[in-house]
Amino acid sequence: MQAIPIFLILSLLLSSSYAAVQDFCVGDLSGPDTPSGYTCKKKVTVSDFVYSGLGAAGNTSNIIKAAVTPAFADQFPGVNGLDISLARLDLAPSGVVPLHTHPGGSEVLIVAQGTICAGFISSANAVYFKNLNKGDIMVFPKGLLHFQINSGGSPALAFVSFSSSRPGLQITDFALFANDLPTEIINKVTFLDVAQIKKLKGVLGGTG
Repeated sequence: MQAIPIFLILSLLLSSSYAAVQDFCVGDLSGPDTPSGYTCKKKVTVSDFVYSGLGAAGNTSNIIKAAVTPAFADQFPGVNGLDISLARLDLAPSGVVPLHTHPGGSEVLIVAQGTICAGFISSANAVYFKNLNKGDIMVFPKGLLHFQINSGGSPALAFVSFSSSRPGLQITDFALFANDLPTEIINKVTFLDVAQIKKLKGVLGGTG
């Protein structure tokens, strides 16, 4: 006799969960930006699911000789809430993306042009790196420090996918030397000498 009520309860729960599922939630970029993403846009068109921003090379005239062109939820609202996104990576000769992490998602990189030395460091401090050529793919697990360096003599191009619509980014060098964190504290936590810290702060625009 008790099996019938339990069956009915399970059926109601399952039907309620299916009813709550949405096909997608195109981000309303004019609405609030919340920790869980943008609210859903009410009127959706096919243009919301198409992005043409990765066709042109980024500007590599900067200190790292690299450019990352993102197609995250902020640029491509169709990926909002889908746990996927893309980016284009351009590296001039000797260009580098310094050690950095993406706290919000894992990364997969595919080389489209040139040669890129890429690698990551595990939480056990094991290092995994390799020279990648056109067509090669490498994965970088979520949250781990990793890098990319143009190891050839010509411009390099790669496309990157993430397991998040907003994977986040923290570049270690900028986190340490491009802000007002006092030199004395950096000295204690990194063992770098004060002169070198001040030099790096000067290069990256930090103070303190």
